[in-house]
Amino acid sequence: MMYKLTKDATPEQLKEAGLGEHFVDHDSALFYRNAAGVPFTATYIQAKGDPIADLYEDIAAEEKARATYQWLIDISDDPDINDALKFLREREVVHSQRFREAVELLKEYRDQKKFF
Repeated sequence: MMYKLTKDATPEQLKEAGLGEHFVDHDSALFYRNAAGVPFTATYIQAKGDPIADLYEDIAAEEKARATYQWLIDISDDPDINDALKFLREREVVHSQRFREAVELLKEYRDQKKFF
């Protein structure tokens, strides 16, 4: 999406849009960071080693992504971008639902008596 939005932009246009520093450091390449400009770090990925706890982390991540897509939709006035964002938002909802189903399956398995 970012490539499409900035494909023919000049360095001056990128600077006017607040993307000057990004262009200087990365040209048009993606460099993952949050809205405050903090670069992505692997510390954002949480894993406990317990399948149920890890699935709850996954659910939380999907819900955070869904909220972010909604906030982007709320500030965008481009119908084509909004359509893409709505698709991505709904995909996060489905992912969250599937993770929730997996948690319930694991809880059922955990509570079953094991015979060896």
